[in-house]
Amino acid sequence: MTEDLLLEICTEELPAGNVPRALSALSGMLEKRLEGARLGFKGLKTLGTPRRLVLIVEALDGRQPDATIEVSGPKSSVAYDANGEPTKALIGFARGQGVDLADILVVEGAKGAHVQAVKSIKGEDTLKILPGILEGLLTQDVFPKSMRWGAHDISYARPVHSLLALYGNATVPFEFGHIKSSNTTFGHRFHAKGGKPVKIASAAEYEKTLKEVYVIADPGERRFIIEEGLKSEAAAAGGELLPDPALLEEVTYLVEYPVVLRGSFDAEFLKLPAPVVINAMREHQRYFSVVDKEGALMAHFMTVANTRAADMAVVANGNERVLRARLNDAKFYFDRDTAVELTEMTGRLKGVIFQKLLGTSYEKVERFTRLALFIGARAGYSEVLKEDEAPADFLTESFNPAQFDGAKVDPRLYAKFVIGRAAMLAKADLTSGVVGEFPKLQGVMGSIYAERCKEAPPVVRAIVEHYMPTASGGELPVTRAGAVISMADKLDTIVGCFSVGLIPTGAQDPYALRRQALGVLSILGSAGIDAPLDEMVACAAALLGDRLKGPSQEEEVKISVLEFFRERFKNQLLAQSLSFDSIDSVLSAPAAPWFDIADAERRIRAIEAFKGHPACANLVTAFKRVSNILKNFDPGDGVPDAKLFKEKDELALHELGIKIAPVIKAAWVKGDYKAVFETLASIKDSIDAFFDNVMVMVDDPGVKNNRLLLLNTVRNLYFKIADLSRLAL
Repeated sequence: MTEDLLLEICTEELPAGNVPRALSALSGMLEKRLEGARLGFKGLKTLGTPRRLVLIVEALDGRQPDATIEVSGPKSSVAYDANGEPTKALIGFARGQGVDLADILVVEGAKGAHVQAVKSIKGEDTLKILPGILEGLLTQDVFPKSMRWGAHDISYARPVHSLLALYGNATVPFEFGHIKSSNTTFGHRFHAKGGKPVKIASAAEYEKTLKEVYVIADPGERRFIIEEGLKSEAAAAGGELLPDPALLEEVTYLVEYPVVLRGSFDAEFLKLPAPVVINAMREHQRYFSVVDKEGALMAHFMTVANTRAADMAVVANGNERVLRARLNDAKFYFDRDTAVELTEMTGRLKGVIFQKLLGTSYEKVERFTRLALFIGARAGYSEVLKEDEAPADFLTESFNPAQFDGAKVDPRLYAKFVIGRAAMLAKADLTSGVVGEFPKLQGVMGSIYAERCKEAPPVVRAIVEHYMPTASGGELPVTRAGAVISMADKLDTIVGCFSVGLIPTGAQDPYALRRQALGVLSILGSAGIDAPLDEMVACAAALLGDRLKGPSQEEEVKISVLEFFRERFKNQLLAQSLSFDSIDSVLSAPAAPWFDIADAERRIRAIEAFKGHPACANLVTAFKRVSNILKNFDPGDGVPDAKLFKEKDELALHELGIKIAPVIKAAWVKGDYKAVFETLASIKDSIDAFFDNVMVMVDDPGVKNNRLLLLNTVRNLYFKIADLSRLAL
């Protein structure tokens, strides 16, 4: 017989972001504990509000099944003496497992004969097992931070008020510190009269009963109610809801009983840039915006309350007063910012410390400006910074691309001006009042101020793009200038942090270096910037100058950073369902550098496709033999001498290698790796014949060395593309 299990943890208001993460973690832990207890169930679902975390296990078995467990013990040679009598080791093992010596078996395993105890375990009723499972669940750390309250010894993200635990209609008795489980919960803090406990009959009645006391327990239902209410209010104002999925998700976990209301603000504030108004409403007040049919911002907003007041107009008026103050602040800062040239804001970065060991933000800007120009020049996109030029020169009018017609200037020179100017202005808005008040607008405000200062459009675009991507899978820069500056900024941060020991460990990554590394890899994989990662890292390290303790630390930092990138790249590729061995054959091959990210990914994908070729498995087996034989062989500059060949099969392999080598090289240069591997497949029969009929390790040192050199030429056919011997087929 099965019943549903219901667990509710009722707390003080939890941070919105904590609720879905905690529910996911708790459900995974409960599932493992039930499986470990040999209890089957049909499904597991979660519900949650700011004040309650809920787990419902559907159709949970009423009793454990009986089980037979086999436990391996010591080797038989240890368990019995020379006369076949039980040793102390065997007697202790039997006692520990609770079985008689007569029930001990001797079985053969992979490591030889050993003894085994076979135990029959009788299943217990689920109600006897659940208290221990649920109590253990409450002690698990599923929150970023926990707190203690009162004089109690327990800790949780917020004080726990009550525990509801039902299996069927029976209460599951357990304790969490001073709190005992029961069959009651609490309704809405304000709407449920008197805050009296509410009895829950079963899991099936839980959501219905809570709705009667003004609690919508299902976050999906709350989200639907909120979104439909927002759309309805926006339509009533003559506009449309500006979609904001992240804010919708957050608000869903801020309320238990959602009530949508609309307010308005002075249309005078619409003269501010739309991002400023939207951000002022969103970040500080959690308000949703309304736009017209053309997408222009309207002087209305919507918010979601957790209670329905007697007069909702009073609530709306209160929200309007708060928003008016916020928008006045934004207008004050914006007006003050626009009275200053963007170049002057860049100068203020000299008084802003980026990191105490890495200098000011202005010094950082100078470094990544130089690095961006190096990347642009290395990619053949822009001219390099001359020796008599400095990053600060790009703040002068003579280096301002706005004075040129981009179509009439040498493209590489124009690109140099765009990259240099945009890079030097990229962080200017960090000293602005608006970004100080609304940090998420960095980059956005820089581009707005740049446009107002009549900067060239490519500069304006590159300033906002240089922050991209802001999250894993986020939007990438569209322009090459934006891509180059984005990579330069991120690489300067990563290399700089590594140089002063700020290397990510575990959950500690205060400068978000992992995210920034993934951003660099994403841009290199898609933006068409043909600049090897190792050269960019080396340049970033060199630009740190005296902040590094000489060439040895510079090399050490470069190696560490590249290994950091290699791990991020490998994980990124694994997330795309590419095989580990294909990835390893490229990323771990000593003669096949992976620093051209886009090219490395093309090679990996070509290998994945080649695995389906009929000759692949046998060819890889042969390549493994080649690699094993050459493991400790140093070919130097040696090449095989055809005069020393004694067998027809070694001569045939040599001649075929000479024939296909230029074909492979031509395909490799073009990046046609499909053609490379198909050509390699044609050598399969010759390699097989060689290994079948030719002895490599003969006594004659000259012949042996010549045959090893021949195999080295075979390996060189693919070794600069991937180490195919690493494939597992």
